Amino acid sequence: MSEMQTMDLAPRPTSGPAAQVAAFVAFLVAVAVAGAIGSAATLPSIPTWYAGLVKPGFTPPNWLFPPAWTALYVLMAVSAWLVWRQGGRVPVRGPLAAWGIQLALNALWSVLFFGLHRPGLALVEILLLWAAVAWTLLSFRAVSRPAAWLLVPYLLWLSYAVALNAGVWLLN
Repeated sequence: MSEMQTMDLAPRPTSGPAAQVAAFVAFLVAVAVAGAIGSAATLPSIPTWYAGLVKPGFTPPNWLFPPAWTALYVLMAVSAWLVWRQGGRVPVRGPLAAWGIQLALNALWSVLFFGLHRPGLALVEILLLWAAVAWTLLSFRAVSRPAAWLLVPYLLWLSYAVALNAGVWLLN
């Protein structure tokens, strides 16, 4: 392991264990709030509007989405926490601002697609979300390579979600 990678895993020099735990919990709460907003917009539409849509043949079963998103949200929280821990050594405000922007866009997509039943508008928004996650990943890479790698599954899932969203929009 290189010196930089070792530093990525070292705790923030000015923060004790309580601050470390509090920060991690704060990132978990942030992703839980985004997930709750998404769920509130999504769940009522699944048995009604979404069930009636023509979907691409590569659409996964509905049961796959909750565990996939739970894992992605946990990875997002851990990733942000790893970056936060580097504060004091390197600037982290910009990368964490990028993370917050992508998280807000994440919640907004569900509102547009499921809540407002606007797959075309949601497609434009998810492309912005994809770009925001790519920006976040690159910003995190400059601070913590492990944090950046934790965002790769999210970016891959979003790439798939873009194709799903586009398929729904084109088929309906």
